[in-house]
Amino acid sequence: MLTQAEITALVRAEHDDPFAVLGPHPSSDGLWIRALLPGAQAVELLDTDGTVISQLTSIHPDGLFELLLTTHPPAQTWAYQLQAHYPHGHTERIHDPYRFGSTLGELDRHLLGEGSHLRPWQVFGAHVCEQQGVAGVRFVVWAPNAARVAVIGDFNQWEPRRHPMRLHPSVGVWELFVPGVRAGATYKYELRTRDGRVLPGKADPYAFGSELRPASASVVRPEPRAKPLPDSRRRANARTAPVSIYEVHLGSWRRGPDNSFPTWESLAEQLPAYVAKLGFTHIELLPIAEHPFDGSWGYQVTGMFAPTSRFGDPAGLAKLIDACHASGLGVILDWVPAHFPNDAYSLVHFDGTELYEYADPREGFHKDWDTLIYNFGRTEVRNFLVGSALYWLECWGLDGLRVDAVASMLYRDYSREPGEWVPNIHGGRENLEAISLVRRVNEVIGAEAPGRVTVAEESTSWPGVSRPTDSGGLGFNYKWNLGWMHDTLGYFANDPLYRKHHHDKLTFSIMYAFDESFVLPLSHDEVVHGKRSLIDKMPGDRWQMFANLRAFFGYMWTHPGKKLLFMGGEFAQRREWNHDRALDWELLDASTEGSAEHRGVQALITDLNQLYRTRAALHELDCEPEGFEWIVVDDTVRSVLVFVRKAGAGECVMVACNFTPVPRPDYRIGVAVPGNWRVSLSTDASRYAGSDYPCTGKRPGAKPKPITSKPIAAHGHTQSITLNLPPLATVILEPNT
Repeated sequence: MLTQAEITALVRAEHDDPFAVLGPHPSSDGLWIRALLPGAQAVELLDTDGTVISQLTSIHPDGLFELLLTTHPPAQTWAYQLQAHYPHGHTERIHDPYRFGSTLGELDRHLLGEGSHLRPWQVFGAHVCEQQGVAGVRFVVWAPNAARVAVIGDFNQWEPRRHPMRLHPSVGVWELFVPGVRAGATYKYELRTRDGRVLPGKADPYAFGSELRPASASVVRPEPRAKPLPDSRRRANARTAPVSIYEVHLGSWRRGPDNSFPTWESLAEQLPAYVAKLGFTHIELLPIAEHPFDGSWGYQVTGMFAPTSRFGDPAGLAKLIDACHASGLGVILDWVPAHFPNDAYSLVHFDGTELYEYADPREGFHKDWDTLIYNFGRTEVRNFLVGSALYWLECWGLDGLRVDAVASMLYRDYSREPGEWVPNIHGGRENLEAISLVRRVNEVIGAEAPGRVTVAEESTSWPGVSRPTDSGGLGFNYKWNLGWMHDTLGYFANDPLYRKHHHDKLTFSIMYAFDESFVLPLSHDEVVHGKRSLIDKMPGDRWQMFANLRAFFGYMWTHPGKKLLFMGGEFAQRREWNHDRALDWELLDASTEGSAEHRGVQALITDLNQLYRTRAALHELDCEPEGFEWIVVDDTVRSVLVFVRKAGAGECVMVACNFTPVPRPDYRIGVAVPGNWRVSLSTDASRYAGSDYPCTGKRPGAKPKPITSKPIAAHGHTQSITLNLPPLATVILEPNT
């Protein structure tokens, strides 16, 4: 018999061990069956064939019923059902969730406890499954400091007394199999703290789906299955392969009717074909994990395992990724382990304590973003983050992750004044726990998802970001070269008249270009918040602005390092990026005044990508000093640079840049390869809406003359050529073999 205290605890949603009192319980008198079904007026016990055995007795008006059977089948295997009668003639037949045993195995508990479970998403979260032949959903959540946890949802009218969960105290994990729940159901967890507070419904940290904001419930979705990466994709991701990345914010690339979000399906139909036509090798998606605030662009994540519902059912994401791969494009996802938002339904104080975050705000709060910092030293949090990284790569078949805000993880004093941060155990500013986590993420990906790449957005001079962990590095494949980006944009912002005073901004990048394996980024961050669009950063009149941008792109695509360009830059969008509206595609319409210049930039990006992909000299040794040689580095007065890119087998490409609006006729350049040379591309060509200044000959439109070296010494070489350098242009030449 239940005590009055037990009855009171059940009906007040305070009982911490529901399996001790609900469901079937053998006793010396027979088999007790108890059920808590709030709102029910009567409950009947049904045999496996659906026949009524007996009616349960109400022992509390809030829906607590029990029955004592003196004869019965074995309790462990008896698949009885309950039939509940509610007001207004509503009847519900259910399998009793409290007759099912635990599905959390000993090995899972052990691995979760020591933080070495590589695929925790296969245990945690909501999983559609069968138990004893009955279909339903298994819910598992980590909340070690909660006094009680219940799963609430549209399947139980959000009633917390209906489905309290079983605790596994050794690992702080709560579990319950709820029969009859199907994919598409919405749910949360209600948690009671040890001091008696009831927390607002918490979304599932491991949910595979979520409602569209402002709603915040988790959604039961099928677990995505592992998608191996084909060998062709592994080769395309290699360090020696061409990597040219188109960075895209899916919600504002194109918009639907009435400025609505696109769907995964419409994106799959349009985006890969467009990006492949431009010649890019990869697409990088700004974060698509669920997030509540559109203005965060996805960088404040509440669902580390849930594709955002903004574009429809997550199944559509698989179609987009498949369409990218079918178009020869790799897919890189922005992944955010550095911080999370403080929305009450999310991870903050998840079980009433600082569970996922550091307790001390000097360690656990980002004042820049008003977000919380994961407790990188906590075993279960590390497992959560490592698991999330592997999940996106393995279950969605992605080619890589770009890890956001790495610098904010590495330094305890990041954006903090003295007294606002806590030193590490050695008294230093390095976050040793975060360093360990980053290395762990990269090691697991290398072992479990070979062929995928990780890219660090790391804005400091931290050494060895892209060095293997066994050599003391952080283990990333690439690091964003933010120094190159700032220096180069700063150089081009100057009026060409004054560029001679800033020549070192261009030459300095080669001093460290091979210290790391770099990606050259022109990302979304450079075209928002008053920074202006790329074209608007360029000085001069309209002609000079477009010529500057074309010369800049030519220089970027030939500079050592992989490439990244944010959407809209490929056709010189004039306004800053706005996440709430689509790009200005009308700029490309022939009927739009000035569209020729925008279409010219788009054509240039296409041709640069074609050269970059097909000329080994432009990509094979992107990260090796053997792939670069200065020819002209010190012509500061004329703002001219000339350099050579090389491949391992001896192929070479020469690049000549004139960053003033003054043509440089008959410019002599020393060459290491005697003989004939040809111009492969000039950013000043008429195809790109340039002036078409002749690189050879004397007049535009004339048939190009052969460029033949002569035995005239220049720039340390015994042979040299002369070339007409167009104004504000980058010229790419190749030996005419």
